[in-house]
Amino acid sequence: MAAENDLPEVQLDSASLYREELFTDRRAGSIRRLTPVTPGGAPDPSRPMLFAGQTQLLTPAGILPLSFEIPAATLEEALQRFPEGVRGALEQAIDEAREMRREAASRIVVPEVGAGAIGPGGGGSPGGGKIKFP
Repeated sequence: MAAENDLPEVQLDSASLYREELFTDRRAGSIRRLTPVTPGGAPDPSRPMLFAGQTQLLTPAGILPLSFEIPAATLEEALQRFPEGVRGALEQAIDEAREMRREAASRIVVPEVGAGAIGPGGGGSPGGGKIKFP
């Protein structure tokens, strides 16, 4: 069992604090507004407000959660850019799925080049083509 001294010390960065508010229509998704604050909790106008969108899409494989940043200065602007963010996050998820499929296909075991054919007159050694595993 690990001693208490071996546990990592987790500490918040007091210069990077944000107050989080959640806005939702309870149907299509939600927008989080992150307002920068000082260590005392007062608004910090020296840093920008941040917006993040979240939604879920039903696919044949199940529910696909999507999260994305929304470049906006106000909640109204974030609401207008929400559909654009969903499209971008969905395109990124599709690209990632395609890349994972390509990587999985490239892991198919292929006989070594020049191993020769199997069987009589094939010129190769009995047992064939020296399969290599990743």
